[in-house]
Amino acid sequence: MAQQMHTENDTGKLRMKKLSILAAAAATVSTLATSAWADHTITLRIGSGHPPGVVYAGLMIDYFQTELKSRVEAQTPHKINFVEGYSGSIVKVTEVLEGVQDGILDIGGFCFCFEPSNLPLHAFQVMLPFGTMDPVTSLKIAQEVYDEVPYLTDVFPDKFNQILLSRIADGGYNLGTSFAWDELSDLKDQKIAGAGLNLNWLEYGGVSPVQSSLATAYTEMKTNVYEGWIMFPSAWVNLKLYEPGPFYTLIGFGSMTWHGLTINKDTYNELPADVQAILLEVGKDFEQITGSVNLSEYDKQISTLNEIITVNEISPEVRAAWAESLAGWPQTLADDLEAQGLPAKQVLNLVLDRAEANGYDWPVRYQIE
Repeated sequence: MAQQMHTENDTGKLRMKKLSILAAAAATVSTLATSAWADHTITLRIGSGHPPGVVYAGLMIDYFQTELKSRVEAQTPHKINFVEGYSGSIVKVTEVLEGVQDGILDIGGFCFCFEPSNLPLHAFQVMLPFGTMDPVTSLKIAQEVYDEVPYLTDVFPDKFNQILLSRIADGGYNLGTSFAWDELSDLKDQKIAGAGLNLNWLEYGGVSPVQSSLATAYTEMKTNVYEGWIMFPSAWVNLKLYEPGPFYTLIGFGSMTWHGLTINKDTYNELPADVQAILLEVGKDFEQITGSVNLSEYDKQISTLNEIITVNEISPEVRAAWAESLAGWPQTLADDLEAQGLPAKQVLNLVLDRAEANGYDWPVRYQIE
């Protein structure tokens, strides 16, 4: 199964290779940072493997950095400077957790999808596809689950030397392709890209999955490495994926809260107390903004796509059939994660219950025992 392709693969050789890459990146920026905050100037290395055209990464620049700098400088004697490392210029999409852990970045934004070994439970909404397409509701569900399961927050300082500042909601996922389709059978033998666990949405539906990332999506679509992507509309618009993929199908896989913004724990502990308080405050506000901005932008992005490419909405019957093909998958995942000592059954059942409590009706009500 596809999840077996994303099991523990962090061998000693790979770890050493990644650390050497990170160390080289650190050497290029280390002279720009200080831990002493001389003259009340605080320099923070911040970045993501994703480009600013991905909504949350753009908001890191336009909202998080702007607000943190503004509030700190208005409310304290300190000044904030940022060394930016977006689009993988300091660490790649698969290296952000390690990069923050090792201090290569002070603050990093990343998708939990790229950490199947380190954070196998944090992509819990992806394990229950065809959920709400509303990112505000998705975020609210995730917040309620985190509140009831302390492990989800505590694992960052306990194991990875960092503090979770924000949970980040995505816009709702649909399917963009280079070809038209109407039935699930039309996708068979087509290569479709995804990231991490959502590859299973494809495999269980009988589609050929390809692991990829947005950093290489345009080129790989253009050169026919694959013929489509499970993707939210903002990326299809902002990264111009509509050029190699002129068909965008509204299928409603769901909005997923499966990104995070973290800060290195040592960096955080060195910050003045007043700056720490503002940082946490801005982190909470940024969290909410990721949901509301993605919600407000969704219809605009679909309208934009309607003007330049073909946008179709799949029939409810096809959507239900695809969901039904995945009906047994959450239980399989839960059993595997429970065997690793993780509270997967509690988390997944909480997601199901909280979604319904927030007004969502599942097309297929997954059962996890």
